Amino acid sequence: MPMTAETLADFVMPAPATDVLLIEQFHEGDEPASEVLELDFGARTKSRLRTRLASGAEVGLFLPRGTILRGGQKLRARDGRIVEVRAAAEDLLEARCASAVALARAAFHLGNRHVAVEVGHDEAGDWLRLQADHVLEGMLVGLGALVSTLRAPFEPEAGAYAPGHQHPGDGSGARIHLMSGQ
Repeated sequence: MPMTAETLADFVMPAPATDVLLIEQFHEGDEPASEVLELDFGARTKSRLRTRLASGAEVGLFLPRGTILRGGQKLRARDGRIVEVRAAAEDLLEARCASAVALARAAFHLGNRHVAVEVGHDEAGDWLRLQADHVLEGMLVGLGALVSTLRAPFEPEAGAYAPGHQHPGDGSGARIHLMSGQ
């Protein structure tokens, strides 16, 4: 069969859409952001992602593997625009305990299950926050924690999941273990 433009088209990758804004690097300068990228925590753990800015512009993230974006960080798009990352509100569990020992016990059991946890304090005391999961909620209640649900931005501790952490033999670099399987 002779090669024609039509048959060659089956073998040629189409050019990327020119209307997709590419973001491949962080921005460390003081310039204010002109765009906002709002993502939940699961999306902020992906180094390759196609999504939209708050303005509606489509973007493609191509960041170093193992990157975990944090609210407030700035990125520089290929066209020079500065984009601020915003942590989107998501469904969370908040666990509070009657004592520091009980809270440490709850944190231990969550960590033992490689659950991403945010540790914090407010006027009511110390708390642990994690992505909503009914099994973990039952475990925390069983450990004596007072568990409530809320919708808020999620910024878990980096801890052992900071760049460079690996499980032996997996070669994955930095990793956050998400309970939702993402």
